[in-house]
Amino acid sequence: MTTTNTLPLTSAAAVQDTPKATAEPRWVKWTLVGTALTFLTLFLILPLMVVLYGAFEAGMQVWWQAVTEPDALAAIRLTLFVLLIVVPLNAVFGVAIAWAIAKFEFRGKTILISIIDMPFAISPVVVGLIFVILLGSQGWFGPWLAEHDLRIIFAVPGIVIVILFGTLPFVARELIPLMQQQGKEEEEASLTLGASGWKTFWYVTLPNIKWGLIYGVVLCNARAMGEFGAVAIVSGRIRGETNTMPLHIEVLYNEYMFTAAFAVSSLLTGLALVTIVVKSWIEWKDERKKTSSTAR
Repeated sequence: MTTTNTLPLTSAAAVQDTPKATAEPRWVKWTLVGTALTFLTLFLILPLMVVLYGAFEAGMQVWWQAVTEPDALAAIRLTLFVLLIVVPLNAVFGVAIAWAIAKFEFRGKTILISIIDMPFAISPVVVGLIFVILLGSQGWFGPWLAEHDLRIIFAVPGIVIVILFGTLPFVARELIPLMQQQGKEEEEASLTLGASGWKTFWYVTLPNIKWGLIYGVVLCNARAMGEFGAVAIVSGRIRGETNTMPLHIEVLYNEYMFTAAFAVSSLLTGLALVTIVVKSWIEWKDERKKTSSTAR
């Protein structure tokens, strides 16, 4: 009996003392951590500190004057106005296209997924040029738009279109793998029990995808705020009319108004930090939900 009991204990102790195959020496771990922290400090934290220092170096009064002068307010209003249009449209499109791809089988499904990814592959400047060729005064549809007194390029509609194109994949790309992983058994059960399509969506599908949807919306919002290349092409950079916040910052910097440029940049940085906080909170909530589901 003694021999029989001792052998398993000895084996267990030997297994515990044996280093794992994936274990790394302590110096490797701290070298990787130090490299990551150094990189983040040089390329993220330090630039943010420079922006904030440049914004508030001359005092709060100068900062306030820079962000409340008419052109700055016009840029802020335009940026927020575009966000209010682009983000909801992308949310609706993302849910619809993710539903179609994840729940149905049809010809051309792979091609459709590839088309959704196109904005990731095309340069924003090229996107702007494409829409100028299509919708500009000398473009393919330019004469028809002029006849109907419709102005797209060098106006707000052009800005909305290019930002909508650039942010199109974010919500859809978050929801497609999530819906595919969840399957369609719950929806089929709901329909079998007599629920309508809309009730099934509101009470079954939407609660299951809400965190992925919010996460995609946050990413879409962040990209829309900072879009520069395509907007610079189609906006015409009309000061006080078609300049978004990134374009207004460039104008101020090119005119050597560095304090004002940093002041407006601090607003954009603040919005970006809020976006990061919301994103981190969503990830934390989602992780807690997964942990609690696994524990059950």
